[in-house]
Amino acid sequence: MPRQPDGPPPAPVVQRLRVHYAKRDRLRFTSHRDFQRALERALRRAGVPVAVSAGFTPHPKISYAGAAPTGVASEAEYVEIGLQVRMPPAEVGTRLDAALPPGLDVVEVVEAAAPGSLADRLQASHWRITLGCPPEEVGRAVAAFLAEATVTVERITRDGRRPIDARGAVVSASVARGTGASTGGEPDSEHHCATIDLVVRHTIPAVRPDDVLAALRQAAGLVPPEPPYVIRLAQGLLREDGRIADPLAPDREAVTADTAPAPTPPDM
Repeated sequence: MPRQPDGPPPAPVVQRLRVHYAKRDRLRFTSHRDFQRALERALRRAGVPVAVSAGFTPHPKISYAGAAPTGVASEAEYVEIGLQVRMPPAEVGTRLDAALPPGLDVVEVVEAAAPGSLADRLQASHWRITLGCPPEEVGRAVAAFLAEATVTVERITRDGRRPIDARGAVVSASVARGTGASTGGEPDSEHHCATIDLVVRHTIPAVRPDDVLAALRQAAGLVPPEPPYVIRLAQGLLREDGRIADPLAPDREAVTADTAPAPTPPDM
């Protein structure tokens, strides 16, 4: 018979909270593993009663979904936390935001009230890439890229080089004139530049902004003179019109429906 840990089993999950947070400024250079450690420490400091798994090495019941690559800023990161004691979502958000370092900022916390997993609602991302290149040059490169059926680029992985079709995942791409050179990875209003707005469908393997930039170099020879500044503006459900829907909206709507007063019967 397999050996079991001593003591009572851990408390079950009684509430699931979905946290929308942002990764800003220099904190965009934190890796996903660094963020995991920072979040777990912040939850302990904030006194949030996170449920843990059973076994000899218990782990906090935290689910991560759709994390942005290291070096990329984001206004739309999500994580789900299982609690062993119910708490008001707004209170958890306030405590957690105070415990996290500046640059990892909690935007909203909602209770998981609607059916379905959070990961299933993260179908696509809206990225903005700022390049220190003339908008006309970037526009020609994007047009050449979109005209192709497939653009295969190589990504270096632990198992070697892996081919990825960067074109197939791109739902839309547009170029606008903006301000902000990418020197040091931060926007700079003294320089004129181009911004690319991308909507990219989540695929396996995921197509990342650097894959699209590699495809622009391959399809049209676009080579930015400086590192780009990349930010994720949104991720969520992909609508028929190509826009991104808020992944937490179903949970808010479910809570609103549960707390709405019952209709008053008509007078007889």
